[in-house]
Amino acid sequence: MTYPAAATWQDHEMLECVSVVPEMPNTASFSFRAPSGALFDYQPGQFLTLEIPAPGQPGGVVHRTYTISSSPSRPRSITITAKAQPDSIGTRWMLDNLQPGMRMKAIGPAGLFTNAESRARKFLFISAGSGVTPMMSMTTCMWDEGRDLDVVFINCAKRPSEIIFRQRLEQMASRMPGLDLKFVVEEPDRYSPWTGYQGQFNQLMLGLMAPDYLDREVYCCGPEPFMTAVREALAGLGFDMDNYHQESFGAPVETEADQPDLDDVIPDDDSSAEILFASSGVTARVAETDTVLAAARSVGLNIPSGCTFGVCGTCKIKKTAGDVHMVHNGGISEDDIEAGYILACCSNPIGKVEVEV
Repeated sequence: MTYPAAATWQDHEMLECVSVVPEMPNTASFSFRAPSGALFDYQPGQFLTLEIPAPGQPGGVVHRTYTISSSPSRPRSITITAKAQPDSIGTRWMLDNLQPGMRMKAIGPAGLFTNAESRARKFLFISAGSGVTPMMSMTTCMWDEGRDLDVVFINCAKRPSEIIFRQRLEQMASRMPGLDLKFVVEEPDRYSPWTGYQGQFNQLMLGLMAPDYLDREVYCCGPEPFMTAVREALAGLGFDMDNYHQESFGAPVETEADQPDLDDVIPDDDSSAEILFASSGVTARVAETDTVLAAARSVGLNIPSGCTFGVCGTCKIKKTAGDVHMVHNGGISEDDIEAGYILACCSNPIGKVEVEV
């Protein structure tokens, strides 16, 4: 017996909610089907824009964009996973009101953040919080297609209980080699020991989690400060940033023209810098790729140091003028940075800099 080919869903047809699955407090996965029975066709990592009721807002609705967490290899339904922030309007409404059987208007799917056309064989997925959703879609799609996985999957969360899709990912990893899970938390749950990585994701963690990171294609999604830190960590380790791709919580892009310019500061070996060690009255002229610590040693000055990886904090000094590019690994607090302190071992001078040494 043969069955007629199903049509492809188009966004002039409303979506019907078929399930709401809580993932953790203020977070749920919402699955939809097409009432006509049409199938969903999209690329893993793309997003949907939902029109959500919002009493009190202009027009009575808001439009919110959500990355699709399901895989196009399972085309009879489509799922988004959303976390409500304290000031949330749309996601808060869905968590409080959306139930199976209700219908919503959606626009899409759209977006360029996908590995569907990639020819890479080895991937590094790095995400924070609900930024895990496109990574889940891409990983599930490769899994369903029977591809020979070689994925290092890193997800960062506040605490272990807030790791979205943890059980599902662990189940997948236990049944197929090549999916290497790494979770990073800021703090453990109370009364529950955590033996994995803890703290802020940094270069040292990256080297331990994926020693062959230079050979991988990187996909990153999370809050802007998180993605900036990931880019700086990779660039500082000599990664080819042509192999780096990112999505943003705030502004998923639909066309190449919409891609934001990443104006990260990257020290240049061909650009010179000048460091005045004010207390000693000595000036060093160096390349931007030289650290302040190396510059001090080149002119005979001694800055106490230990690890030289930005961990121990021994080389903390006060910067009184100018700019440096610092990629540390937890050896200095945000309060110290605000007060003008730097770690000499992992700070590169940009232009003219003055320090109290």
